[in-house]
Amino acid sequence: MLIDILLTILSAIMLIAAFPPIGIDFLTWVGMAPFFFALDGKGRKSGFLLGLLWGFVFFLGTVYWVVNSMANYGGIPIFTSILILLLLVSYLSLFPGVFGFFASKISSGETGLFLKIFFVSSFWVSLEYLRTNMITVGFPWVLLGYSQSPFLPLIQISDITGVYGVSFLIVMVNMFVFSALSHWFRKNKALEMSSRWKWRAGSLPIKEGLFIFTVLIVVLLYGFFRIYQTDTASKNWKPLKIVIAQGNIDQGKKWDAAFQRETVDIYKNLSLAAAKNKADLIVWPETAAPFYLQSDKNLGPEIFNVPKEANAYLFTGSPAYGLGSGGEAAYYNSAFLISPKGEIVEKYDKIHLVPFGEYVPLKKYLPFIHKLVVGVGDFTPGKWLKPLEFDSNSFGVLICFESIFPELARGFIQEGAGFLINITNDAWFGKTSAPYQHFSQAAFRAVENKVFLVRAANTGISGVIDPVGRVQAKGGIFTTESMVEDIKVKKDRAITFYAQYGDVFAIGCMLLSVGCWLFVLKKSLKPKGLSYKKSVAQGFSLEGKGKLCSTKFRKD
Repeated sequence: MLIDILLTILSAIMLIAAFPPIGIDFLTWVGMAPFFFALDGKGRKSGFLLGLLWGFVFFLGTVYWVVNSMANYGGIPIFTSILILLLLVSYLSLFPGVFGFFASKISSGETGLFLKIFFVSSFWVSLEYLRTNMITVGFPWVLLGYSQSPFLPLIQISDITGVYGVSFLIVMVNMFVFSALSHWFRKNKALEMSSRWKWRAGSLPIKEGLFIFTVLIVVLLYGFFRIYQTDTASKNWKPLKIVIAQGNIDQGKKWDAAFQRETVDIYKNLSLAAAKNKADLIVWPETAAPFYLQSDKNLGPEIFNVPKEANAYLFTGSPAYGLGSGGEAAYYNSAFLISPKGEIVEKYDKIHLVPFGEYVPLKKYLPFIHKLVVGVGDFTPGKWLKPLEFDSNSFGVLICFESIFPELARGFIQEGAGFLINITNDAWFGKTSAPYQHFSQAAFRAVENKVFLVRAANTGISGVIDPVGRVQAKGGIFTTESMVEDIKVKKDRAITFYAQYGDVFAIGCMLLSVGCWLFVLKKSLKPKGLSYKKSVAQGFSLEGKGKLCSTKFRKD
């Protein structure tokens, strides 16, 4: 069992290293194989526990920054912050735990490696989709496909499948690597492997390898074609000159009234200096105006003067207030579009709020939670997913981690948005891996919808990503700077398959997973006449003599 634990931990560490800022992205293609070796031949309980272990190590290594955000900047005690991190990691670990439960064993009949590969790949994607869309606690951070953001020809498939298609390919290749290595271990008698590691298939999985190779070639050819096609089409899109201001305002000072004038001066100076290039739009980060811009009589007028002096539109984040659905006072994390006349012409209220950052989940049912996290905000989610418009241009808005929820971006595109703007305040994360991960994940929203994405982050990483995922401009981290970039606004109404139909691929994977389960269940019932209950109890083995799993019962 010790070797299984070590293999599981090794696999999780390899996957951590595949994501930014380390970014050894090729590790994703082999990093799950050790985990599959650990699961091989295990019972349901052991498979679940190994999956939990894999998830705990992986998520602890990729979302550890939660403690920094809550303890250093959220006013939450360090003990409570660590507790929330452990609860979050434990919750996220349930998904690979469930994967291990079913992927270690499932009732089988005379089924082979092809079905096994498709089940494991589609089941992993199904769990990623569920993790994204869980009510209240959806958290699609570090989905496997996100590790491949620099691999442009590969990720173009996401304009059909979303990021889930890339995850599917990764798991499929890892399954083949596991199968091929298992065969090699069997052939190499010099290796003293345990009996359960001896792959019992009669031959090297050549057919499966050729199939996977063909799929990858087709995906890459599609990617090269889409890059060429999009680059050609975008030449006819409307040009727009953008100024991005990255103020680098320390989170410890940001909400201090004594530093508000300094904050406004920083953004004003950055913007006006850059706007000499005759910009069309100036973009400031989330809550760049750290007061109620809609009514502030002190510094508000100075901000309204910026677009007047620059003769450009200004788009900035700011807290806002209004009336809720029941007539009660409501507070929003908002963004305002201000015209060159110094007038607010458009407004967007953040829809997808950050749990334990901008609101407390389930506080209606668990009132004691609010007492544990007194530093948490109490914002109201917005309701309208409507593009903002100026001078015949329209754009969708993603505030902070809304950029990791693909349904919001494609919703704006469906409504006619010609490009996307992501404003964020990643100062919360400190000097951790989170800003790098956040930036790379936002790139997929550009690729899925084939539009430009403009990103303004308080402390970085600001930048511009083109419709095929190229990083056209990228700022530093914890630097004060501005950048002037030319983008193109998509004017035609042709939208991608993904923008139009959404996560049909991921839903198809869920159906395929159920179909595989029912198929092997049916096959296992016929020869043995087993009851349904006993069949389900057997599980799904990752090993077997050219079959999906063995038919004998084992004790866990």
